[in-house]
Amino acid sequence: MKRITLAASFALVLGFNVSQANAQSYTYTELGTLGGTITDVKAINAAGQVIGNGSTAGDTAHHAILWNSATATDLTPGIPGWSSVANGINNSGQVAGDSVVRLNQCCEWRWRASVWNGTSLTILGTLPDTTHTSANAINNSGQVAGSSIVDAFSGHYHATVWNGTTPTDLGIDSVAYGINDLGQVAGSRNLNGGYDGIGTYATVWNGTIATTLELLAGTTQSEALAINNSGQTIGWSLANNEYHATLWNGTVATDFGAKTALLAINNSGVLAGSNDGRASIWNGTTVLDLNSFLDASMVSEGWVLTGAFGINDSGWVVGEARNRSMGITHAFLLTPVPEPETYAMILAGLGFLAFARRRGKQHA
Repeated sequence: MKRITLAASFALVLGFNVSQANAQSYTYTELGTLGGTITDVKAINAAGQVIGNGSTAGDTAHHAILWNSATATDLTPGIPGWSSVANGINNSGQVAGDSVVRLNQCCEWRWRASVWNGTSLTILGTLPDTTHTSANAINNSGQVAGSSIVDAFSGHYHATVWNGTTPTDLGIDSVAYGINDLGQVAGSRNLNGGYDGIGTYATVWNGTIATTLELLAGTTQSEALAINNSGQTIGWSLANNEYHATLWNGTVATDFGAKTALLAINNSGVLAGSNDGRASIWNGTTVLDLNSFLDASMVSEGWVLTGAFGINDSGWVVGEARNRSMGITHAFLLTPVPEPETYAMILAGLGFLAFARRRGKQHA
């Protein structure tokens, strides 16, 4: 008799749970701070670890933050005047971002692309003649995508990928913002010579081979911010003097409108961002305003969820909540809550599992 394993049965049951919960209600959690009044959030991994940035009480320096549950850990080394920024996290909990490195005891300093394993910091290598570097994303193999400013006089940006601490230059007048588990990199490059201005277009790199993504009608600039494992890419297009959120499937562009920002995408193609200044997610073309999950007391106090900056494959969403009257910005986490029929399905699955195990013992 064929046996059903515990792991396989749970995978079937929990897989149904996740897909149903994405369209259902959410539990809201405010993430802790380091004591300052402003906190921003950048990304979330499969384990629910969240990264972002904030300040301590009375300190305006940037501090990279890692949240486990709602508990905030300061990743900035305990060195006076040292700052750090967290931009990306992978499923192993490795964090990619930037740290200030002082070159001497006086006045010289540089931003350097960095990776944290827990609280252990590694400074990534540099290209020749580099002034500053920045790490924007990290995939599950530990590859890092970011940028290097090369040549202090001209200040040209170079999209850069790090394997370990070793950098690879993807070309002049380019930046890299996202990287998927296949090593595909999303960003932009200028085809007219010079990074800023007309001629900067959303680009995907496979290795060192660059492909320009399709332009919306009237586009003078575009930029790709993130890419999932299916090669779906999100970003923006400056078309007819308005910024339009844009989704690319392969190289084909879809316009999400001028009042929308797409900021994150998971491997199921669910999008997160803001719609008319309100944190939202999209499943296909269906948009959900995440402010509908705030309780009445938070709404009456003036809180608004302004942007969703990360979404994992379980549908957990992180973003920023702002209270303009108080002058406060806090990071939040939304976790899906299964509907009653989903709980019933889970219980039915567990009942079937117990039955199958009993039958297996009888026929063993």
